[in-house]
Amino acid sequence: MSQGKELPIIQKTYDLIKWYVPILQKLPRNHRFQLGDRVINGLYDLLETLVVAQYQQDKLDVLQALNSKLDVLRYQTRLLFEFNLLSTQRYTYVSELVDGIGNDLGGWIKQQQAKQAAVPPRKPQAKPILKPVLA
Repeated sequence: MSQGKELPIIQKTYDLIKWYVPILQKLPRNHRFQLGDRVINGLYDLLETLVVAQYQQDKLDVLQALNSKLDVLRYQTRLLFEFNLLSTQRYTYVSELVDGIGNDLGGWIKQQQAKQAAVPPRKPQAKPILKPVLA
């Protein structure tokens, strides 16, 4: 997909990865292979799942699961800050980026919830009543 046609949430996630991964790769060794790798894998999973979700018919369950993954990312980022591995400036910036993604995700979830509410549930088809055949 060319950059001009991407969903804004996908572009924001892409931009977050481009900015955050080089920082995470420079963490001290004892944090890079634990927390750093988890954050990086979570970011790549987030991007991958967003790209796949845009093509799915029923997106709501996937989007709600992504919401919790985004929360995990927030906590991991806060840990990096509290371990003094991110400056206040970088923590503020990454928090703004993650919040922007969260706002877009929340809007997408609300849109999908409204879409589901607007579609009337299917009525189960009545089964024909069969009368026993007496021989």
